[in-house]
Amino acid sequence: MRILITGANGLLGSKLAATALSRGFEVFSGYILDSPMVGKPIPMDITDEASVRRAFKQSRPDAVFHCAAMTDVDKCEEDQEAAIKVNSEGTRTISRQAALSSSYIAYISTDYVFDGAKGNYIESDPTNPVNAYGRSKLLGEEVVRSSGADFLIARSSVIYGAQPAMGKVNFALWLLESLRARKPVTLLTDQCVSPTLNTSLAGMLLESFEKHLTGTYHMAGATRVSRYEFGSALAGTFGLDQSLIRAATALDFQGRWKAARPPDSSLDVSKATSILQTKPLALNDALKELREEIDG
Repeated sequence: MRILITGANGLLGSKLAATALSRGFEVFSGYILDSPMVGKPIPMDITDEASVRRAFKQSRPDAVFHCAAMTDVDKCEEDQEAAIKVNSEGTRTISRQAALSSSYIAYISTDYVFDGAKGNYIESDPTNPVNAYGRSKLLGEEVVRSSGADFLIARSSVIYGAQPAMGKVNFALWLLESLRARKPVTLLTDQCVSPTLNTSLAGMLLESFEKHLTGTYHMAGATRVSRYEFGSALAGTFGLDQSLIRAATALDFQGRWKAARPPDSSLDVSKATSILQTKPLALNDALKELREEIDG
């Protein structure tokens, strides 16, 4: 089977490419700047329709995994036009081409489509994003649904992994680097999420394609935790000093953020758990796997 991955240099895209190759898929890795190390590289700008057409013509994918996105929440707030261009219009271009090519499309969405008023969201809960990032990703969901392609919308939360991507460390690696350097970190006790190991998400996405699942699924970690609780669990798994982690609330961060954050955007993953053999991981299991990947 032939798959095309947008954003193949990213945290999820790179792991997805490596996992797919190990399972015998023919992988085409879309990129803009730096050529990916895994898969067959294809230059691809998702905001340029001609570029997308060329990539589809070259790869002839059975499925496209649309991982590319503008994900910096504050930058999306500062430049909302760019967020819409990438996360909504770029997704429209990809999903339109998927429909024309009779390709399955898996669109990676976010817990930030919810306002965080209740947490533990199921797929059918009303969406109500509180920032430009969430709005742009929700618009992406809408264009995928109306594209005419067979689609999967996979909402995830705080994706992390063992390797930096595109020169940037993810939340877990930033914590590890800080704690190993004995630098104090400040984490929120009142912002709850469902942290997701990229290895786990990649496995769920590939199985979803193999099963040809369609519709909306929450594919995230199976444990609802605050950022502070996540940091404490990570420190415990890696044998680091938990006293370096200082507790704070969202009020303490007022003025530092350009964009509002939902207080509890955690996701209920019961639907995915009931269908997939690659189950969403509980936090302790995911952190053990992260340590194994880092330690080699």
